[in-house]
Amino acid sequence: MSPPPRPSPALAASGTSQVAADPGTFWNLPNTITAMRAAVVPVLLLHPLVPGETGSTVMAWIFIVAAVSDLVDGWLARRGKQVTHIGVLLDPLADKLLVSTALIVLLAMGRIPIWATWMVVTIVGRELAVTGLRGIASAGGQIVAASGLGKLKTVAQNVAVGALLFHYETLGLDANRVGLVFLFVATALTIASGYRYFADYFRGLARDAAR
Repeated sequence: MSPPPRPSPALAASGTSQVAADPGTFWNLPNTITAMRAAVVPVLLLHPLVPGETGSTVMAWIFIVAAVSDLVDGWLARRGKQVTHIGVLLDPLADKLLVSTALIVLLAMGRIPIWATWMVVTIVGRELAVTGLRGIASAGGQIVAASGLGKLKTVAQNVAVGALLFHYETLGLDANRVGLVFLFVATALTIASGYRYFADYFRGLARDAAR
């Protein structure tokens, strides 16, 4: 049996939670739900083939169900004590793939205007960078869970993408305009949370080197 993951000194100052994980099991219920969420990614790629109001509504609801499943699999994993190393790593990866794919598709469809391209690049770039940081931490036997600021960023991103997928007027609101507003909020949170992760990580490395 492999030893439990070490707490990450580089991220401890940020209040980032550390998850005690079982290194073995993969095909439990929470991980299966996570895998199903990742399977929505190729479905989103079909959106340009069905760009009308009905297709947009269907795609929006598929995305919303996938996004909500993130809460479900996390709750099941904690409640059933089924948190695993692969689950802790796969869960945020599935979320990042889902959001990044949706944003790129929406940009290609013109649902996100050209002037807002920088927000898409910022969000996708940050997600790749933080995934890399988690990989480095994992190689050192550390499991880094999402911070509170990161979770708030995820909520803003999901609201933005969901509204942009609806695109047409929904519940009496201009869904596209609502989506763009939340996309700006999500971008700001993306920058802030990404900076926090890396600043705390390198600050922790500097402290370790000074000992």
